[in-house]
Amino acid sequence: MTVSVLGSTSKSYLFKISIPIFFSNLAIPLVGLVDTGLMGHLSSERYLAAISIATSVITMIFWSFGFLRMGTVSLVSQSLGKRDYNEIILIFIRNLIIAFAIGLLIIFLKYPILFLIEFFFQTTNETQLLINEYINVRIFSAPAELIIYVLAGLYLGLQKTNVSSLLISFFCLGNAILSVIFVVNYNLEIFGAALGTIVAAYISVLIFLFYSYFLFRNKLKKITLTKKIIFNQDKLFRLFNINFDIFIRTIFLTFSFLWVTYQGSKLGEDYLAINTILMQFIMLASFFLDAYAFSTETLVGYSIGRGSEKSFRQIVNNSFQLSIFTAIVISVLYFFLFNEIVEQLTNIDYLRFLSVNYMLWIIIIPPIASLCYQFDGIFIGAAQTSEMRNGMIISVAFFILSSEVLIAIYGNHGLWLSFLLFMVMRSVTLNYYFKNILKQF
Repeated sequence: MTVSVLGSTSKSYLFKISIPIFFSNLAIPLVGLVDTGLMGHLSSERYLAAISIATSVITMIFWSFGFLRMGTVSLVSQSLGKRDYNEIILIFIRNLIIAFAIGLLIIFLKYPILFLIEFFFQTTNETQLLINEYINVRIFSAPAELIIYVLAGLYLGLQKTNVSSLLISFFCLGNAILSVIFVVNYNLEIFGAALGTIVAAYISVLIFLFYSYFLFRNKLKKITLTKKIIFNQDKLFRLFNINFDIFIRTIFLTFSFLWVTYQGSKLGEDYLAINTILMQFIMLASFFLDAYAFSTETLVGYSIGRGSEKSFRQIVNNSFQLSIFTAIVISVLYFFLFNEIVEQLTNIDYLRFLSVNYMLWIIIIPPIASLCYQFDGIFIGAAQTSEMRNGMIISVAFFILSSEVLIAIYGNHGLWLSFLLFMVMRSVTLNYYFKNILKQF
């Protein structure tokens, strides 16, 4: 990693550092696809409905603390632009402590979480028991999964996307393999899916924390780590402001995905199961497109740390062009492979049949959504988190109101139309705030 290469604004460099993220992001939806496929091939659709609700809630909770990755990326990349390696280490340590503490808090809140799921979701008693069984195990992975966010953010911020991608791939592939073993070989059903995640998470954290120690070992000798330095008031205040804005923004974003699950459950368990299948397509596309967004985060932060507006503008233009092109390719592939993918996710014939009626949404959403994904990367790298927060609040409020109206008219199609409009609103609001980033130069 040399100075001449770091922070390059060319499309080729953006694509190069995005390649490892492409592969790691392919592994992320693989977990959802594997869990959905495993539950979809069991004896009842209740398993599919249960895994949908349980993973949606757990995902909402964990993703609500996505600031642990995003805040780490923005601060580390800007410190890298200033060549301040001592601050990089301190940012990493501060966020590790925060991640572990939040993970423990989530575990202590297990029973309120289970109560709220039962209160809000309209399911049968059998489905609720399956949901409880999954969460009773999965929730203990919270400290490890949140630490993974910090580790991923560190290496993205350092432009070491290959290491960040290796971490995510190791966790996700280990999760998928272990889930298959526990569910298929040991017949543990939904308990096995949760157990696979928790074992993979802690193994991944231990390995990559050791790697991080050896990476920084020489620099640790040159820095004095005391409580006063680690818990510096000014640094913690800035970290708190950035993290809190992203926390609020992420809660609203993850709530929007949970809202799709909630509305599907109101329409009936068949629609809930269909939307679970369709959402796998959306998540698969988003993780591919997020590869550019993740690369954009670190390059934008680096360009701001170096004070180069020209570099910043080139990075922004290249990221949008690459993302839109990739999204169109994804939509074309979905058009030709939709039926084949659905057949792998469930062997329930009427779910396969009904899913085809919603193929149009799966094709048109990726190119439109690609814009807001890239805006997210730009604003995270620039640490303009209050604008991200405000834009997301506006977009989610619009999504909720539009979905209530459109579902009443068009049913489940109305839900997917409102979801598409939600993606449009995210881009519109962030485009409005874009001018604020330029004030940093």
